Amino acid sequence: MSALARQCSENNLHVVDLPYRFSSWAFNNPENIGLWFDENQQIVAWAVLQTPFWTIDYVYHPEQEANLHQEILAWANQRAQAIHNTPYARPAWFVMAFSEQKNRIRDLENAGFKCQSDVGEDSWSKVLMRRSSQIPVKVFEPRSDFIVRSFAGETEVQKYVELHQSVFESKNMTVDWRTRTLRHPDYEPDLDIVVESPDKRLVSFCICWFDQNSMTGHIEPLGSHKDFRQYGLGRVALSEGLHRLQSRGAETIFVETDNYRNTAFRLYESFDFLKIKDVLVYRKDYETG
Repeated sequence: MSALARQCSENNLHVVDLPYRFSSWAFNNPENIGLWFDENQQIVAWAVLQTPFWTIDYVYHPEQEANLHQEILAWANQRAQAIHNTPYARPAWFVMAFSEQKNRIRDLENAGFKCQSDVGEDSWSKVLMRRSSQIPVKVFEPRSDFIVRSFAGETEVQKYVELHQSVFESKNMTVDWRTRTLRHPDYEPDLDIVVESPDKRLVSFCICWFDQNSMTGHIEPLGSHKDFRQYGLGRVALSEGLHRLQSRGAETIFVETDNYRNTAFRLYESFDFLKIKDVLVYRKDYETG
């Protein structure tokens, strides 16, 4: 599944950070995953109902778009209806599309998905941003009584989960999910950054992912506890993560974030990330029973 995404990386929002998404608890139920193969039993498409993200993630080989995209959306629709009274259900499912993917957008609209970029105060769109390693990374040191360091692994998972849930105001992050990220073959411990407060609390995090084949990195996720945001610890963690990615040889680093009004967008812009693609968010509502 990862290899297929890398093969057509320019068409997909998530590539380098797939280990993070593939560790989610949506994968606890294999029926949440759809796979498509060609006559030679080579995988040509996959789809996952990613309950924690409220998204339908999918990848298809570009040559298979005309044959499989509508079939993938039909499978996802059937699966969304089948799980309406289970913990995997969501009242709405979202799909991301680059603004230039006209065929994909047409199929989404025909399948009942509606663009969220202009729906009043709840309007939502995203961007994919990129920075070059040719640009030096700004250095931001923590206050003298805070420590920026690598995550300590399974002994700190519970602390991380509590912080993540607080930052994103959601219970979606779980101990099992975070533990699986640590055991994924593509996880690199020194790219997992946390900031520790004087009282030994985890208060900020930045997880970086790196693909040796393409020499690219991806930031996912990044966050800081609301009680400590006045200290600029998010930029401290991000600065450290970017430095470590560059030391690995990352030539390009990606991040996905919400639109221009978002605080995170301004943070990434201050670190010389540039918008390379507009990402449209498409929504379809479902009854949850």
